[in-house]
Amino acid sequence: MKARDCHILKMLRAQKRHISFHTPGHKRSGQDITELDYSDNLADPHGVIARAEEDIARILGAEKSFLLTDGSTCGVLSVLYALKTRGVKRVACPPESHVSVKNGCRLLGLERVDVETQTRDAIPQQPTAEAAEKALAKADALLLTSPDYYGNIPDLAAISRLCRAAGKPFAIDGAHGAHLHFTPLHAGRYADLWVDGAHKSLPALTQGAVVSAHAGWSEALGEGVSVFRTTSPSYPIMASVEYAIKYPRNEAIERAAAALKGRVGAYGNGDWSKIVLPFGEYSDMAQAYLQAHGVYPEFNDGNYLMFYLSPCTKAGELKKLEKLLSRLPHGEVRDFACSFAAIGEKIEFREPLSAVGMVCARECGIFPPCIPLLRQGERVSAEKAKRLARAKSAFGLKEGKILVYSEE
Repeated sequence: MKARDCHILKMLRAQKRHISFHTPGHKRSGQDITELDYSDNLADPHGVIARAEEDIARILGAEKSFLLTDGSTCGVLSVLYALKTRGVKRVACPPESHVSVKNGCRLLGLERVDVETQTRDAIPQQPTAEAAEKALAKADALLLTSPDYYGNIPDLAAISRLCRAAGKPFAIDGAHGAHLHFTPLHAGRYADLWVDGAHKSLPALTQGAVVSAHAGWSEALGEGVSVFRTTSPSYPIMASVEYAIKYPRNEAIERAAAALKGRVGAYGNGDWSKIVLPFGEYSDMAQAYLQAHGVYPEFNDGNYLMFYLSPCTKAGELKKLEKLLSRLPHGEVRDFACSFAAIGEKIEFREPLSAVGMVCARECGIFPPCIPLLRQGERVSAEKAKRLARAKSAFGLKEGKILVYSEE
């Protein structure tokens, strides 16, 4: 990828020297600038930003794409806002949806309808077309995650057809799928509205993302973006997103990843960029060993370690990973059943191990992957409490404590 192909980056490298009596407060440190007469304005683009968004929309197959410097969460909120402005009141989505989907529905007063999912080898699976159709019958729109954090991809073609037949919009949180825009697996080939998390699987700075729409949804999505997107966007992040979306496909590393998955016994998924390896009770030990040797996985969910690749991953890095993996033991993967109970009124915070047997009052889990380990109304099991107590990073907790319904 050459700088001349990226409008925003080219502008930043050619920016004019001047005395800054404007924001940011660091007064022109590097390429971090603000809206000037030559740098365009993300809120009303007509120059380099407009041309960048037009190129991105063309590459992603969208009618309109919007640059985001607030992460995929901003895109999800904007999509939900667009759905609501078009009359949607109930959104069907799997329980394993990202926390931004749940927060967005709560913020906008949208009712969530659960799409039934199953687990395989202790990993949540994508809903079947039948399950999606059943949930959609009770909802006004469908929102799925594709691919999910484990690299699973639903039958997007079948689900897209049933949404069209029902006359209901189909949205996709593609936070982990921006690298798939070269392939038939990309969200933009099926959804009315979708998010691409450029920074997760392409060479963009953290928080760089895109939200896009097909015909008929661009105006509503633009309204949502204007509500949730920052009014002080980072120019380096915007430039990096344009660069990332235009970054060439690396088929050599895709083939190397597929071959490695077969050799190391990885979990079978549909996304080359996510290598998911079962370690069971040895997962903490495996993570510690790898990190001691300078290899950091994306996450450890207590059963699996997930290794996140991108077109920038090097073949030598995969070779080192394989060498280290050959020294590690693998244990049995454990599937932890959920049991639900009546929801109480009073709530209190408890240390995870002291909350065993009580009923969870707020979703919580390990971060990443930021999908619920415990759902509201679920009885806290000893195993899940142990996993939360051991977690170095989690969401939904307060000072390491679970919110539960009081037994008083």
